[in-house]
Amino acid sequence: IRYVKENRGTGRYIKGHITGPVTFAASIKDKDGRSALSYPDLTKAYAKALSIKALWQVRALEKTGKQPIIFIDEPLLSCIGSGLLPIDSHEVTGVLNEVIDYVRQRSEAITGIHCCGKTDWSMIMGSGVDIINFDAFTFQESLFLYSDHLKHFISKGGTIAWGIVPTGEFAGTADIDALYKRLMSGLNRLISLGLDRELVYAASILTPACGMGMMTEKAAEEVFELLSNLSKRMREDIKDAL
Repeated sequence: IRYVKENRGTGRYIKGHITGPVTFAASIKDKDGRSALSYPDLTKAYAKALSIKALWQVRALEKTGKQPIIFIDEPLLSCIGSGLLPIDSHEVTGVLNEVIDYVRQRSEAITGIHCCGKTDWSMIMGSGVDIINFDAFTFQESLFLYSDHLKHFISKGGTIAWGIVPTGEFAGTADIDALYKRLMSGLNRLISLGLDRELVYAASILTPACGMGMMTEKAAEEVFELLSNLSKRMREDIKDAL
């Protein structure tokens, strides 16, 4: 926070994130090995605690003078419907809303959900979150299984964060031309749903595919450099197209 205050740059936003309530509760086990998700009241209590943590982070980020974006990190949502987690999509939406609503009612923060695998995206779009962040390099096709929900989400002001630069096993192997082609394919599919081209571009942001906490500093720098170059290329093309 001190660094951002002293080096403001031109960006309007600052991002933070918390572990999501589903992923967090799934990691807490009782003596018989059952996760906290087996206990609805306990899951709700964890969701409330994480809501408070999210708001605390928002308040800290607000001190930079930028608008906070708080992401709820939910990698285990990719297991919903597989029988591996004792919770259904309706319950998932409920605990996600607990965090989203708590933050919204007490701040001007933008909320996002990140899941780096395949999941029921209609469930996440139905949570009322502002931004959906997904691995667009590996799992782009999974998003378009929910085309009607996707069209509605964007039409109502939702944003898609395309995690287009790989951070996993393909990190360091992708080149900007291949990523550009893959990204444009996804954007054009959105337009083919009947969405206005300008709206699709305005509702899209670019990110790494997933977190980089386990990457080396050099590898992380390479991801950001590739992402920055791809963003510049997209901005130039969009400017020409519009």
